Amino acid sequence: MTAGPPPPRPPATGRRWRRLVAPVLSLALAAAVLGWFLPQFTSLSAVWDSVRAMTAAEVALLALVTVWNLATYQFLVVAAMPGLTLRQATVATLATTAVSNTVVAGAALALGLTYAMNSSWGFSRSRTSVCLLVAGLWNNFAKLALPVLALSLLALGSTPSPGRVAAGVAGLAGLAVAVALLGLLLRSREGAARIGTVAGRVASALRRPFGRGPVHGWERATTRFRDRTALLLRARWHWISLATLVSHLSLFLVLLVALRVVGVDGRQVGVVEALAVFAFARLLTAVPFTPGGLGVVEVALITGLAAAGGDRPLVAAAVLVYRALTYVLPIPLGLAAYLFWRANRSWRRPPNAAPRTTLVPETV
Repeated sequence: MTAGPPPPRPPATGRRWRRLVAPVLSLALAAAVLGWFLPQFTSLSAVWDSVRAMTAAEVALLALVTVWNLATYQFLVVAAMPGLTLRQATVATLATTAVSNTVVAGAALALGLTYAMNSSWGFSRSRTSVCLLVAGLWNNFAKLALPVLALSLLALGSTPSPGRVAAGVAGLAGLAVAVALLGLLLRSREGAARIGTVAGRVASALRRPFGRGPVHGWERATTRFRDRTALLLRARWHWISLATLVSHLSLFLVLLVALRVVGVDGRQVGVVEALAVFAFARLLTAVPFTPGGLGVVEVALITGLAAAGGDRPLVAAAVLVYRALTYVLPIPLGLAAYLFWRANRSWRRPPNAAPRTTLVPETV
């Protein structure tokens, strides 16, 4: 794909202002959650008392499911990236998760870090792009499908609330659109070329008001991309789907265990009800309001679980424990993984020298 020359850069003051707005808004939201929202439910001293009241067996169980959840991050990446080892996937996912959890617009920086890591291990940009697309699509499929699953399970036992129905309908609609677009892309090379042509025209139209030239070659790039993606999915779609499901349910398992060990039993919040609240919170993270959903996830989980019948202080304590293990803990682990990548030279390979498999065309 090619494009015209870039436009003149905007004034430095304007760029600095735009870079400051998002971090300030994120910090304001986090401060509002910690300073106003959480005190409505509990205090940090009460949370600490709940943690100290855990038995050794409960702490061990919580640690076990946390380690398992961290391990499942890698399964999807290994399935979607032929030739990538589990150790490499562990280093990459931990490091990029830390970036996403700490930096505003961290998803874009994590994307660049993924390309840099994979390139240092000899993987081409094309192979990385296919992996990122497939893993990203399947993760979003899961986020969209979970509310539908939770709504269906709730309907078997009780009448879902209007909010949950709306979340389920939104998830179902988004899932249908995403699956339809993927189906059109993979159905035929001609269809992929048409999608690339239309996307190129839209991109050219959006660039025109900024004085930038039209883009070219999108239909060829989309066709090549379709061929590589179709080859991978034909061979591994079931493993990719299973790895995605395991990853999301493992994350939910940490929340469920946190609820139980702090004292929120099944009579207050059942498994299906907890899954429904978890699914809605995960759906909110599809739009990156803040790094790692900071503030947004806490509000959604605490209000949802409390509305489902959970004791308010205990629910708040469980959510904070859950977020400490799934949001905070990956940050130092990711920093260590990043430093390991920078220092370790034994895994480095020349460009495009990564092991090839039958799922990697020679042209990739």
